[in-house]
Amino acid sequence: MKGPKPGATARLGLVAGTPVARARLGSVLMDGLTLFVALLFLAPLIWLALGAFKTQSTLFTGPLIPESWNWRNFVDAWNSAPFGRYLFNSLLVSTASTFLVVMTSALAAFAFSRMSFPGQHALFLLALATLMIPGDVLLIPNFLTVRGFGWINSYWALIVPFAASAFGIFLLRQAFLKTPQELEDAARIDGATPMQFLLRVLMPVNAPALSALSVLTFLSSWNALVWPFIATSRDEYRTVQVGLAQFNNLEGATNVPEILAATLIVITPVLLVYALAQKWFIESAASSGLKG
Repeated sequence: MKGPKPGATARLGLVAGTPVARARLGSVLMDGLTLFVALLFLAPLIWLALGAFKTQSTLFTGPLIPESWNWRNFVDAWNSAPFGRYLFNSLLVSTASTFLVVMTSALAAFAFSRMSFPGQHALFLLALATLMIPGDVLLIPNFLTVRGFGWINSYWALIVPFAASAFGIFLLRQAFLKTPQELEDAARIDGATPMQFLLRVLMPVNAPALSALSVLTFLSSWNALVWPFIATSRDEYRTVQVGLAQFNNLEGATNVPEILAATLIVITPVLLVYALAQKWFIESAASSGLKG
């Protein structure tokens, strides 16, 4: 029985040193490097998730995977603070902030990309310039403004100061500029007003960019700590991040596994949101020209 000819073997990429073999080796090495980096970043999260099921005595001395899964940590963590109220507050504030940021950014981006008015370029540069202002600098002015309106310990204080985003304006403007002009011309021929064109054509066409902005805004609002800590002092308005920061004081004695369980409760909604929306987030980054 005759074996394959040397030329056929080389064409199949089975001979070491051929371009196909080198490409396959490079692909395997790149996949291995990607897996290693992913595990490196996931290691703290994995340790947190496993530690939440351990006891205080076995957290640092026992094996990585707990021998017995202690679900009691989650029950004690949930009952030690009104986490149900904290989660509701964070969900309400994050959802309202996301809706307002998307709408205000879409309206401003529509004006900067599809309309012409005096000072348009200067106003857009001014909006972008606000991105260079550190958030900590705005804490005192925002607090004085909110206190002047009598909004301390209210949902208004947690939502209104962050109802607009310069980054959101930039992101949606880039997306709107790439939308074909023919769509706007067709909408005008059909008698659509500028607002109808924005809501019924421009925003649905640029759904990936809107989804990415929504995810980023939701995550930012959910993870906010300093401003909710300053603007609220009652449990009925506190968010999960403030409640988690106060968890040690509520416990009286430090129980690390319970703290890990509480942390896992807090970050689970964020992980779910990002996991469900990562496809749109990647599509938006690719279509808007943003580089990571």
